[in-house]
Amino acid sequence: MIYSMTGYAVLQRDLGLAILHLELKSVNSRYLDITFRIGEELRFLEMPLRDLIASRIGRGKFECRGGLLPSSASANVREQSANLDLLAQLANLQSQVRSALPEAASLTVADVLRWPGMLGDQTLPQDLLQTECLALAAKALDEFVATREREGAKLAAMILERAERISELVKQAEPLLPRALAEYQERLALKLREAVANLDEERIRQEIGVYAARIDVAEELSRLAAHLGELERVLKKGGAVGKRLDFLMQELNREANTLSSKSVSAEITAIGLEMKLLIEQIREQVQNLE
Repeated sequence: MIYSMTGYAVLQRDLGLAILHLELKSVNSRYLDITFRIGEELRFLEMPLRDLIASRIGRGKFECRGGLLPSSASANVREQSANLDLLAQLANLQSQVRSALPEAASLTVADVLRWPGMLGDQTLPQDLLQTECLALAAKALDEFVATREREGAKLAAMILERAERISELVKQAEPLLPRALAEYQERLALKLREAVANLDEERIRQEIGVYAARIDVAEELSRLAAHLGELERVLKKGGAVGKRLDFLMQELNREANTLSSKSVSAEITAIGLEMKLLIEQIREQVQNLE
């Protein structure tokens, strides 16, 4: 399979006292770059989540968002009582801080109510959170990878379509080459005869032969065909193909540039320019492949 580096998935799980929310998304990047935007109650799971993500994702700028949302079971906060011992501790700690730092901001009611353990049974055990969060993350990764696979299939189809067009252009250029060289040699011979009357025919043929070798693009056309064959093979093999295809794009572009610069035929030059346009379109798509 071919995978895009662009993907998205979002899942939730009701844990009774709270709803666990996870959102995964990624865009293209040269390497695997994982960042987290998760609530403090899940911060202790950052390393296990990182290991889980790295086991499934090879490249991309990956972002994981997560946290606990209020559930119906925890909505009626008015009927609950605060942990008075913990409240007294917070008040004492705040007094000590304000004594040392008079300008420090006071805790708000919302800060106090969100404090771990303040509402007693509203705090979920860490072992439960870890089990549920990693299970939900694995399921979200399944959905996330599936979106990358679907996007990758579309990109591969677009790349193959353009590669097929380049192959057609190579086939169009090949039969044009002998005629273009013959016509150019004839024009060059005529100019040499007009410019240097005392050169013999043998010297003229030698000069034409040397220059004809310099402008012969048969080798470039052959390498273009070889690179296109390798591109198709890599795409059919699947897996993490982005870096390999990026290298092939550089090689294809090099041959297309040489083809255009060496060509002495307007038809072959036009073919070279169209190839360069198609190669650039492929390169843009390759940047999104893992």
